[in-house]
Amino acid sequence: MEKLTLQEEEAMLLLWKNGGGFVKDILDEMEGEKPPYTTLASTIKNLEKKGFVKAVKFANANRYEPIISQEAYKSTFMNGFVGGYFKNSYKELVSFFAKEEKISAQELQEIIKMINDGSES
Repeated sequence: MEKLTLQEEEAMLLLWKNGGGFVKDILDEMEGEKPPYTTLASTIKNLEKKGFVKAVKFANANRYEPIISQEAYKSTFMNGFVGGYFKNSYKELVSFFAKEEKISAQELQEIIKMINDGSES
């Protein structure tokens, strides 16, 4: 699976959120400074070429639907990220965020509780 550019990822997040959409729908949902329609249309065409979305013809327009789930994308790239930067150690990842003060002791306790609650199921 190919890594998405920031623009592609932004479009995919909206497609995942809405279960698909027309270019105009995606453009309308974007926050902040919006790209030109043609730029977004090109971005979505690239997503189609990469195999992330499929075009479904409606009259004279295409509605784009995700083929790859958000969970599958996250899993693939989180594993690659942790492997590349943290020697495949999620412990190293969490330790990094703790040292950088990006995660608090309370948040770590909440994570531990989530892990323990999940393992009891």
